[in-house]
Amino acid sequence: MTGPVNDGPLPDDGRDGGAGDGGPVGGRTGGGRTGGGRSGSARDDRAGDGCAGGGGVPPRGMPVPRVPPPRAAAEDGPLPVVPPTAPGASGPTVNPREAPVRYDHRTLKSLLGAWALSACPAEESAAVEAHLTDCASCADEALRLREAVALLRPEDSLDLDPMLRTRVLENCLGRRPARIPIPEWAGPYDTETARLDALLRDLGESDWRAPVKLEWYAGSRTVSVAQVIGHLTAVDSLLAASLGMATPLGADAPRDPAGRTEAYWSRCDDRTPEATVRETWREQGRSLVRTVSFAGLGTAGLEVGYGTFALPLRDAFLDRAMECWIHAEDVAEAVAYPYDPPAPRHLHRMVDLAVRMLPLALAGLRRAGLARSPARLVEAGAPCRTLHLDLEGKGGGHWYIPLDSPAATASPDETVAEVALESTEFCRLAAGHRTPEDLAVGQYGDREVVRDVLIAAARMSRL
Repeated sequence: MTGPVNDGPLPDDGRDGGAGDGGPVGGRTGGGRTGGGRSGSARDDRAGDGCAGGGGVPPRGMPVPRVPPPRAAAEDGPLPVVPPTAPGASGPTVNPREAPVRYDHRTLKSLLGAWALSACPAEESAAVEAHLTDCASCADEALRLREAVALLRPEDSLDLDPMLRTRVLENCLGRRPARIPIPEWAGPYDTETARLDALLRDLGESDWRAPVKLEWYAGSRTVSVAQVIGHLTAVDSLLAASLGMATPLGADAPRDPAGRTEAYWSRCDDRTPEATVRETWREQGRSLVRTVSFAGLGTAGLEVGYGTFALPLRDAFLDRAMECWIHAEDVAEAVAYPYDPPAPRHLHRMVDLAVRMLPLALAGLRRAGLARSPARLVEAGAPCRTLHLDLEGKGGGHWYIPLDSPAATASPDETVAEVALESTEFCRLAAGHRTPEDLAVGQYGDREVVRDVLIAAARMSRL
């Protein structure tokens, strides 16, 4: 039984349950759940003083609070069914899946050129590729177009450019100079040792035992790659000794390159680990560059003895750079490794050193009685007969060589012969890796003079 909500007091007749605000008898009230097995007295026990939330009767004159009816929990029953949105009704609209765009044969054929160049949008590329599976004529045309695209621009190799490291270092050093710069005359040695070290890093264990033929004018010898590096270490130690540095051979080692090399080979046999051979050579080279960099220009004129002759330290560094390159080519040829000539500016310095040493070598050839061209007596500093040496290619140039005496002055007006050849071939001749008879040389003038100069250049080589 339900009834209206009164503003006056409600009698407590002891019946189970009570009427809430418009609620049914025995239903929920504002204060708690009643009905069932709960009595009115139990309800009154929970009631507060005039608190409608407790289910009690408010005092006379106080209005009965309006409590909203209870709501059913969503999980008490199944989820409501949402009807589909009618056309024109408010609410989100679900777009149907767009159908793929269809092209006719003529359109797809016109897209083959752009597809071959990878210039089509994704949907057009998908349409063309789907069409190629069904149309043989278009598939043949697409294959020809792809081959033509490959001819327009060949694919780049995945291998790194071997000169990438050099270019990056040059760019870095050009933008930010080193706090302690390397002397200019030590630059070729620093570069060539770094290039050889990169080659050694790529060698396998068996490559270190590959036979390498060391050649010079007076003979040749077949050794292993490890022995080649040992030879470089031994001769480089001559420079280290002149700078007062500790050397792998000690202070009692021979002072000539051949004896020093034999002494090092006797200490390091085939059982010496390859890593030890490489590390000893590399650390000594780095120490040489570091020492002359800290010392500055004061060490450039320091003499380095080679047994039968001596060189200033600046020229000795160029000599070691040239030998490092020549023997690196020997190692690279033995293990089938690509190896390029030095940078043009470094190669030019090496060539210039060999040319400056030619007058002394020619004088030694005459003292040994092996020269065919006669010499004329001239005063020191006076003009004398001259050979014009034209070295072509990168790092080349023009040089005039005095023929009668190292102390005389070369003069273009006194030129009696001319020789033209590649700059790299001239360096290989001076290193004993070419013979004058087998060298491709352009010559003009006195042939006996040309022959003597080429032989003198080859005789400068040594072990």
